[in-house]
Amino acid sequence: MKTLIRTAVTAVALATVTAACTSSTGGPPAPPKKTTLGAVRLVAYNSCDDMLAGLREKAAANVGPWGFGGVMPLTARAEDTAAITPNAKTAVPEHSTTNVHEAGVDEPDLVKTDGNRVVTVTGGTLRVIDTATRKVTSTLKLAEGDERVFAPADLLLSGDRALVLFRGFSDVMFKVSRALPYGDTRYVLVDLAGEPKVLSTVKPQGTYVDARMVGSTVRIVTRSQPAIELPQPKDNASEAERIKANQAAVRQAPIEAWLPKIEITDASGAVRNDVVKCERVSHPADYTGTSLLTVHTLDLAQGVTATGTDPISLAADGDIVYGTGTSLYVASNPRWWSVFPMPIEDTPEVPPAEEPTPEEPKPTPTIPPEETEIHRFDVGSPGPPSYVASGKVSGRLLNQYSMSEHDGHLRVATTLTSADGKNSSSTVHVLKADTLAKSGEVGGLGEGERIYSVRFIGAVGYCVTFKQVDPLYTLDLRDPAAPKVTGELKITGYSAYLHPGGEGRLIGIGQEASEQGRTLGTQVSLFDVSDPASPRRLSQLFQKDSGSEAEWDPHAFLYWPKTGLSVIPLTQQNESGALVLKIDDSGVSKLGMIKHPAQAGQDYQPGIQRSMIIGDTIWTFSQEGIQVNDAATLASQSWIPLR
Repeated sequence: MKTLIRTAVTAVALATVTAACTSSTGGPPAPPKKTTLGAVRLVAYNSCDDMLAGLREKAAANVGPWGFGGVMPLTARAEDTAAITPNAKTAVPEHSTTNVHEAGVDEPDLVKTDGNRVVTVTGGTLRVIDTATRKVTSTLKLAEGDERVFAPADLLLSGDRALVLFRGFSDVMFKVSRALPYGDTRYVLVDLAGEPKVLSTVKPQGTYVDARMVGSTVRIVTRSQPAIELPQPKDNASEAERIKANQAAVRQAPIEAWLPKIEITDASGAVRNDVVKCERVSHPADYTGTSLLTVHTLDLAQGVTATGTDPISLAADGDIVYGTGTSLYVASNPRWWSVFPMPIEDTPEVPPAEEPTPEEPKPTPTIPPEETEIHRFDVGSPGPPSYVASGKVSGRLLNQYSMSEHDGHLRVATTLTSADGKNSSSTVHVLKADTLAKSGEVGGLGEGERIYSVRFIGAVGYCVTFKQVDPLYTLDLRDPAAPKVTGELKITGYSAYLHPGGEGRLIGIGQEASEQGRTLGTQVSLFDVSDPASPRRLSQLFQKDSGSEAEWDPHAFLYWPKTGLSVIPLTQQNESGALVLKIDDSGVSKLGMIKHPAQAGQDYQPGIQRSMIIGDTIWTFSQEGIQVNDAATLASQSWIPLR
């Protein structure tokens, strides 16, 4: 009996949609100048033989007694700007869009709108809702059986094309022995002109990490491990013996074990199988050989062409994606929860067992340094991206908001924790975007605490750390070589998400806490950051014993600058719904709660996940249905069931 190595995933992905604001960088940045990258440049393999030798060597050095180990959390996708969308056609109502990190760079979400229609995927079924009649005009079933429940999906929308990204079972459970040729991840391109129909389905090998869309071009990142069958260990085999047996299997594995495969099905049902070619696989100077990142390119307007998804691969790992109009960054957080492998040369020889059996010497795990690897791809031109550089910073990222490209530099905020877990502090690193070499850093933020939220807006940064009190730090990043802290505000509780709130204002969504650090309930704060040396909180709204999805998923946050209307999901002991607020220049005030009706056989309100503005109405979304409320009075106008 043999076991096929698969990736284990321990977190459930965060969902998606809505809000309105301005870009964190003031528009798409100019592409950084390309230079000779020296030791950090991406190195392409000379041949398939060269690639196989390198991957075997690296993977053998990193295989452990139980396989490659490593657990990859689903991408916690971050975001910022859901801009007001003016339309040339006056018939299209003004509407909010997905709350994204960078203006002009769309992010996958549970629901999308172009003002005239709303498109959503729940329970494996795509639905199109007409915003004028508030009726479901068409449906398309994309999943059957258990997949409807266990295969969450996000989507992207461009014109009359929707791309549905199914995460698959491989992202929500640990596969032990079930061997599927391409996993369960799949990307489905749907034509919405008329009755919805599937144009093509792409099944990549590996798990879906995240995607970004600029214009109609989508870049999708998947992660795969080598499909190497490791021998079933003998009874009472020592860890050292397991490692040796696994290393032997790795050294015999063919190149096909690493090369990512792609299955493409067209509208007629015809299937073609592609594989990433050796010459399209590259590696940074330092890599493990235990995983590959593949970037697929798909123009929704053109569909899947003869070149497929133009995949390129990198012998690296990654779980956080951040994108601008010209750059795609993939970062890999330290895997302190992994099974730490023994290096080949450190594998101890185990003497034959004797009676009585002495206590077996066990390999001593070598805990790797807490470092974050970052890889940058240039996506400024049509077609497949090109690799630019790799780099490392100490510490761990919180999410994609921990990264921000501005004026030819990448700012990265990390928390570094000591090996015993007793000490920690945070740092903002400034790297050159063209080489990812360090320009400068400012550290010592929140000694003994960790980062709870980060926001970069132009040349200014904001960082919240927390343990018992919440220091909000303001950072001057104008000089990349000498970033500095300019101000600090200490209050109880913390902000888990920061959002631009207009000139000199910053909105925080998080938790109030006692002076001992015990969380008490959701709080919404409005900060005055007009004086970087002296940030202060102007207003706070506190909901006791409650929590909001917007605290960990910014897609759940809606802010409409035109009127100051803001909506966040809220869950309390006896009720759930959406908290509607007004946030203006001077404060935060509660306007009311929107609740979805309890369904037959249920004695509770469905949990609201997303909200958006369409015309003069608020649309809120749960797994049970969509409700339309008057934006001025909050009176319920329509209920659209999704079950």
